[in-house]
Amino acid sequence: MLKSVKSKPEQRWRAHLHEVIFEAETPIGRWFDEVLIGCILASVVVVMLDSVSSYHEAWGDVFLILEWGFTLLFTFEYVLRLISVGKPLAYSRSFFGVVDLLAILPTYVSLILPGSQYLLVIRLLRVLRIFRVLKIVQYVGEADHLMQALRASQRKITVFLFAVVTLAVIFGSIIYVVEDERDGFTSIPRCVYWAIVTLTTVGYGDISPKTDLGQALAAVIMIFGYGIIAVPTGIVSAEFAQFGKHSKSVSTEACPSCGRDGHDVDAVHCKHCGEKI
Repeated sequence: MLKSVKSKPEQRWRAHLHEVIFEAETPIGRWFDEVLIGCILASVVVVMLDSVSSYHEAWGDVFLILEWGFTLLFTFEYVLRLISVGKPLAYSRSFFGVVDLLAILPTYVSLILPGSQYLLVIRLLRVLRIFRVLKIVQYVGEADHLMQALRASQRKITVFLFAVVTLAVIFGSIIYVVEDERDGFTSIPRCVYWAIVTLTTVGYGDISPKTDLGQALAAVIMIFGYGIIAVPTGIVSAEFAQFGKHSKSVSTEACPSCGRDGHDVDAVHCKHCGEKI
């Protein structure tokens, strides 16, 4: 009995913390999201300005202090999220749970691996947390439909990409036979690179065919490339339209157990962990 009495205040405290951090429809939850987004944007601006050499020389120490301040703030917020959910491990393995962790790791890793500037790119994943504020409005359902459409299109797009790679290898092999090595077509892999650049209509221009036959082949590849660019978009659009026909209203309520949202308005249990909402 004593254990159950002690657990009730703890449950109320965790429920209140969950409401503040995960529920954006309440005034305090909306305020928390707005402040958090402001900190995320400010952190990204600091990272971007620090990459400018003149700013880094003049304000490098200030940027470093700000970055550590934001990192400690996001670390504290990440710990609070784990505490506020019933299944911390389930939340840590979710999409936003992984993003939260990746958003704070680079600063700590830099203590062990000095000069790991490329890890700063991972910090920009914090920007993805801006989309959490979208659960204040109706875009949560649309984002969920888009993810479902991408999953449904996965096999079709995989087959399409395999076909494109096959064509690139074939075209690259042909141009290797047609063109001279002195013009940059020194190997089949390099020719395949040229075929991919041409097929996708990127056209870097670092390698270009000189013979009439090679230029004719390049023209065919370019025209063919325009035709295949729209294929992935059409596949995803068709799946998105299909899901849109059967779409339901989506609730912005987050699961108190795993912290994930995107449930139907009439849902009783979480579709991710099965716990009662």
